[in-house]
Amino acid sequence: MKKIVAFLLFSALVCTLQAQIKVGAERTEAYFPILQNKKVVVCGNQTSMVGNTHLVDTLVKSGIQVTAIFCPEHGFRGEAEAGATIHSSVDSKTGIPIVSLYGSNKKPKITPGSMDIILFDLQDVGCRFYTYISTLHYVMEAAAENGVKVIILDRPNPNGYFVDGPVLEDSYKSFVGMHPIPIVHGMTIGEYGKMINGEHWLNGGIHCDLQTITMEGYDHSMRYSLPIAPSPNLQTDEAIYLYPSLCLFEGTPISIGRGTATPFEIYGHPNLTEGEFYFTPQSIKGISENPPQEGVKCRGVNLTQTARNNLSKSNQFSITYLLEAYRHFPNKPSFFNSNNFFNKLAGNESLKQQIISGKNEAEIRKSWEPALHHFKEIRKQYLLYKDFE
Repeated sequence: MKKIVAFLLFSALVCTLQAQIKVGAERTEAYFPILQNKKVVVCGNQTSMVGNTHLVDTLVKSGIQVTAIFCPEHGFRGEAEAGATIHSSVDSKTGIPIVSLYGSNKKPKITPGSMDIILFDLQDVGCRFYTYISTLHYVMEAAAENGVKVIILDRPNPNGYFVDGPVLEDSYKSFVGMHPIPIVHGMTIGEYGKMINGEHWLNGGIHCDLQTITMEGYDHSMRYSLPIAPSPNLQTDEAIYLYPSLCLFEGTPISIGRGTATPFEIYGHPNLTEGEFYFTPQSIKGISENPPQEGVKCRGVNLTQTARNNLSKSNQFSITYLLEAYRHFPNKPSFFNSNNFFNKLAGNESLKQQIISGKNEAEIRKSWEPALHHFKEIRKQYLLYKDFE
């Protein structure tokens, strides 16, 4: 009962604090004047809202010339599952061309004179392998190469109140991890864009003409409940909180609930030898059409209540679930998928080897400390809001 009361009080506090936040997109007085008489491209999706109206509709209604829409993984309306092929099309409401920035066209191809400004407005969740920051990198790079300005409309990071996890090593760069940052980076997307520029991560060290429309009323100590799901399988606060820890299972046969009502809140496998919770993944159109372990009863753990109890506390990225699943998985040699995807998510090969060798969480965490400390020092240079420490 006490936990329920505490959670309700915390939820009420979150709602009160969120009411005080004015996101970048809502500060139209700060960026509308810059857009006048310019050819504008919007990089956005279903989270790109100005109050109750989509950013694109807001711009068009205000007479601003929107020449194209760039959309990331999951599509412009957020209807595509992770990894699905996104095709370029036309927005049915405005007739504006939509260009996919996922699959083979991650970096936009800019025709000279076709645009003056790219307006970037995506709700990130603060994790290295959540690909919206990779899309930001490629947008900034293409813009820098073609003399196009980028304006980021900043939004809160729901996992922005801590920094944790192994830092990516250069040899494991991919679209799910492009930069030497930890799994949880603790930055807004506006701060992250500033870091990309400042650390010279764009091709050849080039510099993007970048401006961020900052938020009002936000700081990194706040918890933020997303008003719109950023992608089809992150529908709840609990899923977003657990996402940094459970996403590593994507490099294993373990199901993290894709194809159920609670993705990223549960995990399991038909062969796990421990667990009091059972679920059977099913195909769900537009959300998880071919989920791991589809149609097979899985045994595992329901973490929904655990996440709910911890939402009001300062938390850390956890490998407890990963270690427990490995310990109770009978066929150890087949725990990690053969395609090296686990190492790409982890950002190194050592985490996999540490798990196989029987290292405990404290020992594994200690190995992250030097690189994590170094990142935290670099991060301080790029913060636009009061930090949590």
